[in-house]
Amino acid sequence: MRILAIDVGGSHVKCAVSSSRRRARFRSGPELTAARMVKGVLEMTEGWRFDRVAIGYPGAVQRGRIVKEPHNLGPGWVGFDFRAAFKCPVRIINDAAMQALGDYRGGTMLFLGLGTGLGSALIADGTIVPLELAHLHCSARHDYEHFLGERGRRRLGDGKWRRRVREVVEEFRAAFLPESVVIGGGNARRLKRLPAGTRRGRNSNALLGGFRLWGPKAPR
Repeated sequence: MRILAIDVGGSHVKCAVSSSRRRARFRSGPELTAARMVKGVLEMTEGWRFDRVAIGYPGAVQRGRIVKEPHNLGPGWVGFDFRAAFKCPVRIINDAAMQALGDYRGGTMLFLGLGTGLGSALIADGTIVPLELAHLHCSARHDYEHFLGERGRRRLGDGKWRRRVREVVEEFRAAFLPESVVIGGGNARRLKRLPAGTRRGRNSNALLGGFRLWGPKAPR
C-alpha cells in the first residue's frame, strides 16, 4: 500500500509518499480552495505512485468528513469529493490530530500546534480525540488563537507570547490531565525553552501521522 500524506497548513501544503523519501511543498494561504489544493498536489506529485491518500485538514472533521470551512484558507472544503479528485480512497483528519498521531508514544498525550492558528488534539490509549481549543473564549472578547496564533505573536511580541504559551499549557494540563504534552507547529521553534514537562514535536511527523492513519492498527 502506497500512501500519499498531505498536511494542509495555513502557509504551506506539504506532501510525502510512504514508498519513498520524496517530499514536496507549495504555498497555501487565504485563497487556497479545496480544488486548488488538489490541483497543486497533483502537479507537485506528478509521476509519484500511490493508491491511498491521507489528508490533515486545518479545521473541524467528524467521522472522516470536513464539517466546517477553514479559518485561514479559501472556501469550498465542506462536501468536496476528495476520493473522486484523487481517484483513490481518502481518509481525512484534523491536521493537529495527524501530527499528534505522528508524535504519539503511548498513554494519554495532549498535542498543541503553534502555527498560523492553534491546533489541538488528544490521544488517549490509541484513540484520537480531536479538539477545537483554539476558538474557546479565554476572555470576554477573545479566544485562545487570538493570543497564541501567528497574529497574536506578532501583536504581543515574542516575550509576551512565550509567557502566554506557558500559561495556556498549564491551563490545558489542569483540564485534561495528560501524561505527556507535545508542542509542535512552525512557531514551536520560537520558544527559547519549552514549558516544564513538555516535549517538542517534529513538524515532519505530521506526514508520518498520515501514513499511520492507514496502518492496520490506526486509531479511530
